Amino acid sequence: MAAEPHERLHALDAVRGFALLAGIVFHATVSFLPAPPGVPLWIVMDSQRSLTLAVLFHVLHTFRMTTFFLIAGFFAHLTFHRRGQGGFIRDRLKRIALPLLVGWPILFASIVAVTIWAAIAGAHGQPLPPPPKYPGFPAFPLTHLWFLYLLLWFYAAILALRGAAAALDRGGALGRGTDKVVGALIRSPFGLAALAAPAAVALYLTPGWAMWFGVPTPDSSLAPHPAAAIAYFSAFGFGWLLHRQVGLLETLRRRWPLHLALAVSLSAVGLAITGPAPLLAASTPGLAKAAFAGAFCLASWTWTFAIMGLALRFLSDLSPARRYLADASYWLYLVHLPLIMALQTAVAQLVWAWPLKFALILGVAFPLMLVSYELLVRHSFIGAILNGRRAPRPSRAKDGALAQEPAR
Repeated sequence: MAAEPHERLHALDAVRGFALLAGIVFHATVSFLPAPPGVPLWIVMDSQRSLTLAVLFHVLHTFRMTTFFLIAGFFAHLTFHRRGQGGFIRDRLKRIALPLLVGWPILFASIVAVTIWAAIAGAHGQPLPPPPKYPGFPAFPLTHLWFLYLLLWFYAAILALRGAAAALDRGGALGRGTDKVVGALIRSPFGLAALAAPAAVALYLTPGWAMWFGVPTPDSSLAPHPAAAIAYFSAFGFGWLLHRQVGLLETLRRRWPLHLALAVSLSAVGLAITGPAPLLAASTPGLAKAAFAGAFCLASWTWTFAIMGLALRFLSDLSPARRYLADASYWLYLVHLPLIMALQTAVAQLVWAWPLKFALILGVAFPLMLVSYELLVRHSFIGAILNGRRAPRPSRAKDGALAQEPAR
């Protein structure tokens, strides 16, 4: 199933969009997580809690960022070879660095405003405690935009590694050997274990690791968290190398049932070790910690391969609706967190059942964000920055099509 050099891989576009949209659902679950009384896991904690949403939170966190970074590496390699190094750097600065630099102050101010509202609403008229002091450098509140910051590190690292490899590998032997290794990792039954091993070891060696929460979110420091950097750069780098052999995607397409069965089983094993509810205590070295680290990281890769395989099997055709959502997903993920937090705060004290509240949060957030994308982004310079192009407005697109139609 080798793609032509300029063929658009609609299935992987869909996977990238799905990973980002899954992150929105992931954040919407957090206020409903069961926790001991008086233990805040989030800015606002709902009066109704749910083990079902806790399991959903855990499973989504198992794969969503591994999937995202693998696809990001795949498309980064594609962009590099279409545009060259200079064009690649300019493109990444425009589409990744610029949204981070411009978007962070706006989103951080919005998150702070919602946090203050949530604190006032939760205080029930009592005096508010003094705000905590944020530690100094390199601590920094990257918020949910940490993935953009980490991508910039990954781009710099992959370009440095590629430059070193090109200087050392004049005859191409290293590249051919690397391609053989990547092919073996995809085809071999032991490939998944090899891919999962770096992250599993890093997590096991992480001091104070709260196992249930998986890979620590690197959102509070300009120095990337070692375990997160290893876990996600492994996925990014593998995606970069996988694009060198697009035909290997056929193996993922064929094996999606196997990968899905393994993913579900491994997540079940992990939850059997920790329990379905959030486990806040730091893990201690031993068999249980090692078993969970292995099961979690294997589950990350099997879920990723299963989702990619499912998309390649069923979503490889062009769908205007899926294409629209894939394009919109970047904007939606950038702006979603303050809105999700505000909606969580609005419903937190209501006595409604959690399914109704959760559905309301998503049912309000997604339409509002999609409307903002259509009106403010898709046809504007913001869309040109985020998506690499400005989509023509429907009337203009129709006029253009008519203008290009040959005279009869």
